[in-house]
Amino acid sequence: MNQFQCVASIAEREILRYTPAGIPIVSATLLHTSQQTEAGVERLVEFEVFAIAAGEISGRFNQAQLGATFQFTGFLARKNRNSRSLVFHIIDFEPPLDTGASNGIR
Repeated sequence: MNQFQCVASIAEREILRYTPAGIPIVSATLLHTSQQTEAGVERLVEFEVFAIAAGEISGRFNQAQLGATFQFTGFLARKNRNSRSLVFHIIDFEPPLDTGASNGIR
């Protein structure tokens, strides 16, 4: 199963564009920061992930406030067939369920 969820803020977002097939798509950079427990030790986890929202979700994602924090759900895939870089494909997002939670990755 390839499912990725994280709580992150929208750090950067490009303008809505269309693929040659006419599918709307928005590219963005998401920023995640949380405290995680690993081997009984608390550690600060911070990362940026390149993300895209395609199809119906792209319109809602394009209207979301830049800098706002959401819980994103989707999957990871290669940027292209020959790339080793990963892209987070957003299939849904909503306000975080618990803004006080320290664990924002699943």
